[in-house]
Amino acid sequence: MSVMPKTMKAAVLVELKAPLRILDITMPDALAVGQVLVKIHCSGVCGSQLGEIDGAKGPDNYLPHLLGHEASGTVLDIGPGVRHVKVGDTVVLHWRKGAGIEAETPRFSSDGQKINAGSVTTFSEYAVVSENRVTAIPADSDLEVAALFGCAVTTGFGVIENNAKVRIGESVVVFGAGGVGLNMVQAASLVGAHPIVAVDVHDGRLALARQMGATHAINSSKGDARQAILDIVGSSGTDVFIDNTGQPAIIELGYQLTKAQGRVTLVGVPRKGNNIGIYSLPLHFGKVLSGSQGGEAVPQHDIPRYHNLYRAGRIKLRELITDYYPLSQINDAIEAMRRGTIAGRCLIRL
Repeated sequence: MSVMPKTMKAAVLVELKAPLRILDITMPDALAVGQVLVKIHCSGVCGSQLGEIDGAKGPDNYLPHLLGHEASGTVLDIGPGVRHVKVGDTVVLHWRKGAGIEAETPRFSSDGQKINAGSVTTFSEYAVVSENRVTAIPADSDLEVAALFGCAVTTGFGVIENNAKVRIGESVVVFGAGGVGLNMVQAASLVGAHPIVAVDVHDGRLALARQMGATHAINSSKGDARQAILDIVGSSGTDVFIDNTGQPAIIELGYQLTKAQGRVTLVGVPRKGNNIGIYSLPLHFGKVLSGSQGGEAVPQHDIPRYHNLYRAGRIKLRELITDYYPLSQINDAIEAMRRGTIAGRCLIRL
């Protein structure tokens, strides 16, 4: 007997640079090969969704479509071929590909109009996702904290581990201390970096960054961030500079402030057409400028590792959740993120 609900409520991006619309969505009749039906418990809201809403990467050919890429949930049903999760499992939904099938995208509609969706979406009461976008976690997991493993934790920790490859005693500058940036600060502290400099324009985020392990916090709207960073890390520059803003001027600043053989890791994505200008010679002599895609995380391996750290009390995640909204107020959450009044991660409770 099918457990597929006939309809659900979801936040839909109907047009760029406009509020999301809460619509009644008609569900598919059945799951296709490799698909998993999940009841969503909590979904995080990531800066990536703000970029999608604003069309930061250019025209959106898939409107109208569902959004969201990190959540916790319970598996209600599985399609043919699924073997990495089972009915009843508590799972993390993530946008990085994990173990299992890359299924066809689900077929939704609203009032007869097709509603597009990718391999994972989370701003909805239910989700039909590819098997490779869900990872099982212990049944007694904290479902609010679990949502953070979908992006905020795996990206933040992955950038430190896999992209920047931070070593004990190296200096790290994290420019942009939102939900993902705060986890970079925490991961840098965990691996023994020093000093760890958090830079942002919002004092609330900087205060939280200090709780996460930042040794220094700089409000770049209140002075010369360049000189303040050099005063901390020394005139030769920082070992690692991580940009979460996607602003060309900040990327160029990071490149200039990094040691001769330092690493610049780009996490924030510039708007289409916003190019950077650098003097490339240092790249021939050891300086590294590289982009990150979700910290190159491997969900089925990394989520259990980080989850064990949380359960052992080695990392702080509950402290990162600072705001909660119901699905009906998701546009309020998005606007609060834009204003910077949300210091950590906000969750949509489903």
